[in-house]
Amino acid sequence: MTFTWGVATSAYQIEGAAAEDGRTPSIWDTFAHRVVGEHGDVACDHYHRMPDDVRLIKSLGVDAYRFSVSWPRVQPGGRGPANPAGLAFYDRLIDELLGNGIEPWLTLYHWDLPQELEDAGGWPERDTAHRFADFAALVSDRFRDRVKNWQTLNEPWCAAYLGYQHGVHAPGRRDFGDALRATHHLLLAHGLAASVVKRPDNSVGIALNIGTATPHTDDPLDVAAARRADGNVARIFLDPLVFGRYPEDVLADLAARGHHLPVRDGDLAIINQRPDVLGVNFYFGQDFAGRDEHGNTHDERGLPIVREIRPDVPTTAMGWAITPDRFTTLLLRLHRDYGVPLAVTENGAVYDDHPFPDGFVADQERTAYLKAHVEATLAAREQGADVRGYFAWSLMDNFEWAEGYGRRFGLVAVDYETQRRTPKQSALWFRDRIRSGL
Repeated sequence: MTFTWGVATSAYQIEGAAAEDGRTPSIWDTFAHRVVGEHGDVACDHYHRMPDDVRLIKSLGVDAYRFSVSWPRVQPGGRGPANPAGLAFYDRLIDELLGNGIEPWLTLYHWDLPQELEDAGGWPERDTAHRFADFAALVSDRFRDRVKNWQTLNEPWCAAYLGYQHGVHAPGRRDFGDALRATHHLLLAHGLAASVVKRPDNSVGIALNIGTATPHTDDPLDVAAARRADGNVARIFLDPLVFGRYPEDVLADLAARGHHLPVRDGDLAIINQRPDVLGVNFYFGQDFAGRDEHGNTHDERGLPIVREIRPDVPTTAMGWAITPDRFTTLLLRLHRDYGVPLAVTENGAVYDDHPFPDGFVADQERTAYLKAHVEATLAAREQGADVRGYFAWSLMDNFEWAEGYGRRFGLVAVDYETQRRTPKQSALWFRDRIRSGL
């Protein structure tokens, strides 16, 4: 079984050129300008520096590059024909990658919903799933001759819940019902798009952010809290994708809250496009308790407590627990429970980088993080999990969504004033690790 080494990015985080060549605003343009205070108007200026960036990727010795296509660049406004200039950029990118021996892994949606579609209701509206299928057809028709690895959506949980329930990501809404409707319609969008993109000679999947929900103790209340957390983040997506059904306990929990998913006849058959490769985006594991800090077991609405407790382990600069052992456990669980091929499509860490005058960053902590998680990935593979690749997040420092430019995940440092790129110690370690083989 071959193993793919790669690095990953997303369009809005690196491309810039936000108003060039026919591109229209996405929800992240609007949210970043209105709420974050920093934005992706220029970002890493990848749109203009792409050939140099591909040479940078090649210097790392990776097999593949995972990138996303900007929906409002390719289909301004989210409706109608393709924008020739938008398609031309990705034509050049794909050809540049292939010319340098790098396999393109294309993600259709990494959160940049055209603002016009949000104005029409966004992901809580069923029509958005059909608009996404139209967009997928435009991209597939143009690139299916050269792109063999496709992912429909990146982290639909974040798009639905951070964007429509918690309001901390675009579009900034705070409505649990909207988040549930968005969840179902994102899954429907996956199914519709996968049907459009799938060919006998390609691979079509989806990338989910999945952690581990561990009971804080063996108290039955903690066990129940962990079950609920796992259901609301992982199984609500995995079960319909792989088995064509939503988990019964999740549906029961939603009903107890007075909510339901907007499922219509035939939806689950459409969603049940079993991934050829399931992308796993992993950053940390979590513990859960069934009591709050005061010992209460139910909240003011009478609903069971589900309280996150950070594991007692070191953390990254984002405050995220460093849990590579749980990563191995997760990959084995996914292999056992769902039986689909896996690829680690995102894994990485934020630390407070301190560049030398020449731009080099001796990021020992990030290097240690990557080393531990690569080893955890390969440990799962050695124990029988069908893990086919590891993509480090991210290729370079970029616009980190609601965190702006203050948080750096990159293996490559970016000086945003000069746009100078400098590989960090972690990049050099990753290059050498790839050279050493499995």
